[in-house]
Amino acid sequence: MMTVEEKTESARTRWRSKIKAYVELLKLRLAVIVGLSGALAYMLATEGAYNIALIVLFSVSGLMITGAANATNQVLEVELDRMMNRTGKRPLPSGRLTKRSALYFAGALLFVGILIQTLWFNPLTAAISFISYLLYSFAYTPLKRVGPIAVFVGAIPGGLPPLIGCVAAKGTIDLEALVLFAVQFVWQFPHFWAIAWVLDDDYKKAGFRLLPLDNAKSLNTALIVLVFTLVLLPLSILPTQLGFTGSVSGWVASIAGLGFLYLNLRLVKQGTDKNALQLMFGSFLYLPIVQIAYVLDKV
Repeated sequence: MMTVEEKTESARTRWRSKIKAYVELLKLRLAVIVGLSGALAYMLATEGAYNIALIVLFSVSGLMITGAANATNQVLEVELDRMMNRTGKRPLPSGRLTKRSALYFAGALLFVGILIQTLWFNPLTAAISFISYLLYSFAYTPLKRVGPIAVFVGAIPGGLPPLIGCVAAKGTIDLEALVLFAVQFVWQFPHFWAIAWVLDDDYKKAGFRLLPLDNAKSLNTALIVLVFTLVLLPLSILPTQLGFTGSVSGWVASIAGLGFLYLNLRLVKQGTDKNALQLMFGSFLYLPIVQIAYVLDKV
């Protein structure tokens, strides 16, 4: 028979395990990256002194809405996640959480995140965030088994956080918001196709068709990725050209872009999984470096 101390420790262990499962459901690292891009755009678009409390509040709301989308995605794909090595140990396929509890969690996150943006920022911010949630959860998610169109659809909610940040600061969609959206929208393609290249074999187990061509890991696929990288480079210096940021951020974006291009050219030349993995990690570094430079060099 268990002692009181043993029962207490067992209950604590169960609670820690449950909390860990909910954190995994958020895809916390992805949610933080998305939240950061929105918060940096909010700071870039803010006129005058920063209100740290509002920056934190906006970041939390973005993390909540992104987490809700990630949780909903996992509910819809639980059977497919069981088929893949990368996702088989997630909270739902492993049985650590039920679909119902995941949906309640997603609903609560979405409600609170949207409420924060409505009350402390403006209804337009909340509306765009809700549209982003719907696109990711109910358009991008089912299209992943249809074909590469999923990546184009998914790039819309993936590119919206900077626009949402600008709208939260200004209350309107202006040229600055559209340019920042364009940069992150185009960045999605080399970023996500690098991931899809690395995970292609695993994705095929679930019937996901995400690389741009049917012959998957090929020179032509690498060239398509390269085209989007080449489009990204001039886009990334537009904030400088349009006077939203100073010349220093333009140089930072150019240098980071050339490094990103180098990794892409290695994928074209060699076409290995290692090249794609390097491009993937390069993409994770490229975006925050450029966006932080924008904020530090704002005019």
